[in-house]
Amino acid sequence: MTVYHFVGIKGTGMSALAQILHDMNYEVQGSDIDKKVFTQKALEARNIKVLPFAKENIKEGLTIIAGNAFPDTHPEIEEAFNLGLPVIRYHRFLGEFMQMYTSVAITGVHGKTSTTGLLSHVIQGAEPTSYLIGDGTGNGIPNSKYFVFEACEYRRHFLSYKPDYAIMTNIDFDHPDYFTNIEDVFSAFQEMAVLVKKGIIACGDDEQLQQIQAKVPVVYYGFGEENDFQARNVVKSTDGTEFDVFVRNTFYASFKITTYGDHSILNALSVIALCHYEEIDVEIIQQRLLTFEGVKRRFNEKRVGDQILIDDYAHHPTEINATIDAARQKYPDRDIVAVFQPHTFTRTQSFLEEFAESLQKADYIYLCDIFGSARENVGKLSIDNLLEKIENSQLINEEDTSVLKAHDNAVLVFMGAGDIQKYQEAYEKVLA
Repeated sequence: MTVYHFVGIKGTGMSALAQILHDMNYEVQGSDIDKKVFTQKALEARNIKVLPFAKENIKEGLTIIAGNAFPDTHPEIEEAFNLGLPVIRYHRFLGEFMQMYTSVAITGVHGKTSTTGLLSHVIQGAEPTSYLIGDGTGNGIPNSKYFVFEACEYRRHFLSYKPDYAIMTNIDFDHPDYFTNIEDVFSAFQEMAVLVKKGIIACGDDEQLQQIQAKVPVVYYGFGEENDFQARNVVKSTDGTEFDVFVRNTFYASFKITTYGDHSILNALSVIALCHYEEIDVEIIQQRLLTFEGVKRRFNEKRVGDQILIDDYAHHPTEINATIDAARQKYPDRDIVAVFQPHTFTRTQSFLEEFAESLQKADYIYLCDIFGSARENVGKLSIDNLLEKIENSQLINEEDTSVLKAHDNAVLVFMGAGDIQKYQEAYEKVLA
């Protein structure tokens, strides 16, 4: 029997895929760095063996699934080649695997993870569904009808997929270490659109997505009247959001979601459109939208004393805007305090002005040192370049977070894609 060995099993996609294969009764193990990462909890719960990186891990009989962050010169991957073992890159394996199901790829520069989580939660109310979410959550059900998965545009990896459906949430310029400009990002999504087999559900409020050409129907959703699926009569409150959905100007149904901000309405609309296309009962959609509890690292809240602490993955100006807007909707009477850790030097450099602008939506701003990625450990700029663009912002370090105690009754939003959680953990220890 094949044993799948994951090189870099703690990666968000890798961890999720390992969980799916394990749930489907395949034998799974993997290796990674020793450092504790939030994705390993689910692996440990399933007793999936996680080894420290070592070429000795590679033995006859293994099929290697290699994480995209690791080059062919990685000792384990080299050893696998030496032994003549099959080595399959993560995105290529996923591309083959999904062909067994009605597959839905969720892609877009922002909102992928939340939308994947929401769709997988809603659709499994109707049919058995396996899913892979980019927050490290995977669930494999042997007799699945649907496979819902997050498809990342970075390095055009999503071109390995030929899904039945694609939900496209937006096109924006990001990953400046790979994409040259917005036109380059658009061209990647256009290439992906041609690979879709049944239909594309795209946000019609996004100017770039309006230009997408495909061989299959493109169904648009959004707030604008020209969309096939339109949200109207939106009512926002501190316990969620209600809205009516019109399909090609005809009333379809009313829905309530327990999340906040316009981006949450758009995410829900995309899910409603896909389910409508697949003829899923409207009552199931309504009920499941109400019971969705969110995904990891997306607006995860904790109440400590009179403060609300929120952990969020926002690491692009568009996402910071959305997260602060959501916090304002839920907590209109509290100060919003942003604690932000920029992720990668290239992104910070490319969006310096935009970061400054979006962060100023908060009442108070604290900045943490830039988190360099595995691809770049040092850059020409420093956090001071951002600090000087934001009036009254302050630098904060992990060793001393006590300054945050001064914000009585406030909402503290810890944002970033690096290790911003360690700042929140340090602050919670100060409060303990």
